[in-house]
Amino acid sequence: MPPSDHRRRGVSGAGALLTVDLDAIAANYRQLSGYLGPSTECGAVVKADAYGLGLEPVAGALWTAGCRSFFVALTQEGLRLRELLPDAAIHVLNGVDADTAQEMAAAGLVPVLNHPGQLEAWAGEAQARAATLPAMLQVDTGMNRLGLSAAEVDALAGAPERVVGLALDAVISHLACAEDPDNPLNGEQLARFEAALKILAPLRPRRASLANSSGIFLGAPFHFDLARPGAALYGINPGTSDTSPMSQTIKLQGKILQTRTIDTPSTVGYGATHRAERGQRIATLGVGYADGFLRSLSNSASAFIGGVRVPVVGRVSMDLITIDVTAVPAEATLPGALVDLIGPEHTVDDLAREAGTIGYEVLTALGRRFERRYLGGNAS
Repeated sequence: MPPSDHRRRGVSGAGALLTVDLDAIAANYRQLSGYLGPSTECGAVVKADAYGLGLEPVAGALWTAGCRSFFVALTQEGLRLRELLPDAAIHVLNGVDADTAQEMAAAGLVPVLNHPGQLEAWAGEAQARAATLPAMLQVDTGMNRLGLSAAEVDALAGAPERVVGLALDAVISHLACAEDPDNPLNGEQLARFEAALKILAPLRPRRASLANSSGIFLGAPFHFDLARPGAALYGINPGTSDTSPMSQTIKLQGKILQTRTIDTPSTVGYGATHRAERGQRIATLGVGYADGFLRSLSNSASAFIGGVRVPVVGRVSMDLITIDVTAVPAEATLPGALVDLIGPEHTVDDLAREAGTIGYEVLTALGRRFERRYLGGNAS
C-alpha cells in the first residue's frame, strides 16, 4: 500500500488531529522481536482496528517490518485483513462456529478453537471439504475466559479422532497478570500450560504460544515458539514501571474553537462542576466523549500547549471539552490552535491514569471523527 493511500493533510472541519507514527509502531515490533530468541516468531495483534489506529496502514507497516503472523478477534476483522495481506497467516482469537466456518476456510483464516463446539465445527468443515484445515487450540490456564478446561484437555487427548482433518498449528494460552512480574499467577499459568502441552503432545501440535506483550518481558521460559504482542506495539507500557520501554506512536491534538476571559466568577460546563474566577481564560476544544475522550476525564485530565500544562476543567461533554489556559499566552490560544491531549509530554498511559482506566481503552475508543494523519510506513 503506497503511503499516500492513507495520508491526509490538515485538520479541515474536524475537531482534532490524530497523528499515527507508523515507523514508531514498526520500531516497537522490531524491539519486541529482539527480546525473543532466534527460534521464537514475533506475531502482532491487530484486533479492534489495530487498537483503534487503523488496520490497513498499521498492518501494512508491520508486514514491511517483517511480521508474518497476525491475530484478530473476529472473523470480519480477519476477512478485512486478508484483502490487504493475501500471504499473511491470520488467526481469529474468538474462534469459529457453524455460521462462519465456510467463509473462514475460503479465506484461509486460522481459528483459535476455544471449546469443544468450535473444534467440532472446524473439523466438520474440514470433512465437508475433504481437506486438512489449520487451527490453533487454546487451553485455559487461569483466566477463566476462553479455552479448554483441564477436563476438556484430558478428554481431547483421549479422543484424537476429534482432530482428524485438522493440522494443529499451535497450542496457546493467555496470561492474566504478566504486567506484574512478581505475581505468582505467572508461574502457576506457565506450569499449567507446560502440563497441558505434555497431555496434548500425542496430537502433534507444531508449536506453542503463551506470551503477550507483557509476557515477552517475563523472559525466555514464557516465549515458546510464538509471541503475540499487541498493546506494546502501539506504545502502551507493558509493565508497571513509570518508564515505558516502548516508543510512543500517536499524538492527539484538539482544536480550539473559542477562548473566553471570565469577567464575573461563574461555573463551567454541565452540572456546574468547575467554578472559574475573574480573569481566568477558558478555551473550548472540539473533542468529547463521542470521540473517545472519556467522560471520566472531567476535571481530571491534563493537556499541553507549547510545553505548558493546562488542566481540563468542567465536565467532558459529547463534542466539547474546556481547558484553563490562563497560564498560556493569549496568542497561543486563538481559534484554530492545536492543543496536545496525547503526546510526548502526556502519553496514552498518562491519560489513562487520569481517566481511571488503562491505555487499551483509551486507544480503542479514539473516534472516527478525528482527522487522521499517518507518518512513515516505509520501514524495512
